[in-house]
Amino acid sequence: MTAQIPEPLFILEMANNHMGDVEHGVALIRAFAEVCKPFPFRFAFKMQYRQLDTFIHPAYKDRADIKYIKRFSETRVSKEALRRMIDEFRAHGFLPICTPFDPESVDRILEDGFEILKIASCSFSDWPLLERMVQCDLPIIASTATVSVAEIDNVVSFLEHRDKNFALMHCVAEYPTPNANHQLNQIDFLRHRYPHIKIGFSTHEEPNDTNYVGMAIAKGCRLFEKHVGLPTERYQNNGYSASPAQVEAWLTAAARAFEACGIEGQRVEPSAQAVSTIHSLRRGVFARTDLQEGQRIRDEDVFMAIPVQEGHITANDWSKYHHYYATRPIAAGAPILGENTRAEAIRQTVYAIVDRVKELLQAGKVVVPGRSDLEISHHYGIERFHEFGICMITVVNRQYCKKLIVVLPGQSHPEQYHQLKDETFHVLHGDVRIVLNGQGSVCAPGDVINVEKGVRHAFSSEGGAVIEEISTTHAVDDSFYTDPAIAQNRNRKTFVSFWLNP
Repeated sequence: MTAQIPEPLFILEMANNHMGDVEHGVALIRAFAEVCKPFPFRFAFKMQYRQLDTFIHPAYKDRADIKYIKRFSETRVSKEALRRMIDEFRAHGFLPICTPFDPESVDRILEDGFEILKIASCSFSDWPLLERMVQCDLPIIASTATVSVAEIDNVVSFLEHRDKNFALMHCVAEYPTPNANHQLNQIDFLRHRYPHIKIGFSTHEEPNDTNYVGMAIAKGCRLFEKHVGLPTERYQNNGYSASPAQVEAWLTAAARAFEACGIEGQRVEPSAQAVSTIHSLRRGVFARTDLQEGQRIRDEDVFMAIPVQEGHITANDWSKYHHYYATRPIAAGAPILGENTRAEAIRQTVYAIVDRVKELLQAGKVVVPGRSDLEISHHYGIERFHEFGICMITVVNRQYCKKLIVVLPGQSHPEQYHQLKDETFHVLHGDVRIVLNGQGSVCAPGDVINVEKGVRHAFSSEGGAVIEEISTTHAVDDSFYTDPAIAQNRNRKTFVSFWLNP
């Protein structure tokens, strides 16, 4: 069972403030342990993991003129040093939390025994990273700086459908944040929109200012995060990291007036500086191999790394609902940009199909098992789905197989045959015209059609139909289309999970 996120929880963000020096990191942890002892809260220390050998584009690894590359490279520490600091967390009763910035880091986080995962604002909709994170049985805390309402809705739905224990943090990506830009009423907006989700406050104010934590408490927050550092003769804190004395003052602060509260009831537009900061932290998409003009760019054709460039397609843009096509040749290692690609957004198209499928199933009073994936077959591209295509729901696929086939009004399924399986079609609803080896017949509900292996078959419906297909085991490579153009279309299927719920 997934552990709960304790409340109230104060998260001390170390980030790179160990400065690449394990002894300094240990001293930092011990200093804040002394500060936290008198307070009746739960405390956590947070680290950040990046697999720098792959996170940074190979051509940029030694670029000291790029701020984040220089910072991350200079503060690299060994696995042993990181684990020594994690042991120090536990020795002082701190809950260990970690932010991964790439999928590879999630494995390291699990190996090192962290107990909560953190999603940074720049990674909020980094779908490849999120897909890896939700495979872990750990709670998740996610920051929302510069993120739109639509993105928050999508990620909340994504996490809820996977039964994840998670919280959201109001956050402003300005370091340090000016008083007028704190927009603390965004806490109210998040709590009202997502009343069943814990809402916290990730803070970047000037470290001597203790007003905002009290305001956040008054608005219902019980999760807090602040960057911390230990200034010494050798190492100085940046403008938003708090020293032990400043954290002591922060923890002692009481509820404050709503002086710094901003816009209420809607998502605030981020400043240009915040957008620029977050964009610079995102992973850009780069060509893994040479790409030809007109080529559909697939997952295996790209890799994701920093630094992001002007007009760059980022990991946040990359999902099964966005297709990209090269509009000119793109060399291996080059960035995938808006100007060298054509984007095709299909989310709305897919969910319009889902709605039509559900309507037809309801009309036929066909009951579908919960959590069944919907397979949308678009043989000549999704833009021609209304002409050629079907939707399939696999109920069981063992030594025997049962599927539900939905043919929308006016659709045709191109001619194909199978070499391994025999199948039987039982018409449950609507009208079906089926053609076997060139011989056509019209079928109605209750009709049963046997299709033996090797028999060429195609079917269509004028008014829409639902067909029960019963067969021997279905194999993914056992459908042979007589039109060779279909076999050449490697992207003729879209799968949708969690489509049955309203």
